[in-house]
Amino acid sequence: MSAAPVSAPALLVPAARRFDLLAIGEPMMEFAEVSRAGERLYLPGHGGDTSNTIIAAARQGARCAYFTALGADAFGADFLRLWAEEGVDASRVITRQDASTGIYFITYGADGHQFSYWRKGSAASRVTPAEIPADLVAEARVLHVSGISQAISETCADAIFAAIARAKQAWTVVSYDTNLRLKLWPIERARAITHAAMAEADIALPGLEDAQMLTGLQTPEEICDFYLGLGAKIVALTLGKNGTMVATPASRALVPAYPVEALDASGAGDTFDGAFLAEWLRTGDPFAAASYANAAAALATLGHGAVAPMPRRAAVEGFRTSRG
Repeated sequence: MSAAPVSAPALLVPAARRFDLLAIGEPMMEFAEVSRAGERLYLPGHGGDTSNTIIAAARQGARCAYFTALGADAFGADFLRLWAEEGVDASRVITRQDASTGIYFITYGADGHQFSYWRKGSAASRVTPAEIPADLVAEARVLHVSGISQAISETCADAIFAAIARAKQAWTVVSYDTNLRLKLWPIERARAITHAAMAEADIALPGLEDAQMLTGLQTPEEICDFYLGLGAKIVALTLGKNGTMVATPASRALVPAYPVEALDASGAGDTFDGAFLAEWLRTGDPFAAASYANAAAALATLGHGAVAPMPRRAAVEGFRTSRG
């Protein structure tokens, strides 16, 4: 166990803005495999890492907005309905007549869940730097983006850099999850892009396996030092069942997980991100935020799919109370 945490150096977080959190990326319609009465079925749901994150944050009480592009199709309309129901502002989302909303399938086996994607040329992948709503970035306290947001196309990679640059100008805090998907880009490009983005981020939210591949380092301590060295003020490195290592320039600690009998972990990481950011904005304490987010992520594994099992604040608080 690392040294006991002390107060992290405070980030300059704007207090009075229209939104607590803005996320940018690609939403995807989800079809999760289930077996019922001997039949193999695929239940529809919603996915896409940054969309998942923003919904998780909204369910914790954060004021949230989302930016992307959707196809002029039934799946795009379904996402607009979802965000409206969750209280997420989607007023700046683009609808394209000449492109579709991406989809993916989840199948389950002995090694856990596997994803199959149908997203090439999707509406979201065509977002350009000129389409980034600079005013919306400046109206948020935190901008959250990810490696997937940049991996889906070169124009999206540039668009995310443009959003980050605007965030820095507006003193909007930048949060970045590496979320490595090697089906989308080669490791060399992933390293170059994510390291460059992380160098501009205030909050780093990597997962252990992704970070090991991206950095070439193995231990949580080394990885935290790497991202702090790039410039992050807070690193929350998720370690699965082993909890989360939180590191700041002043201190670090291993924050324990909440053990559960997991059914589907496909949305756990995104739930962690959203719950962590919402709780950090509420308390200013990254260590307490990680404990809260660990509980939310544990609850998110108790159902199928990414969004459906994401808990709301009352459920997270009740679960933590029951665990002492």
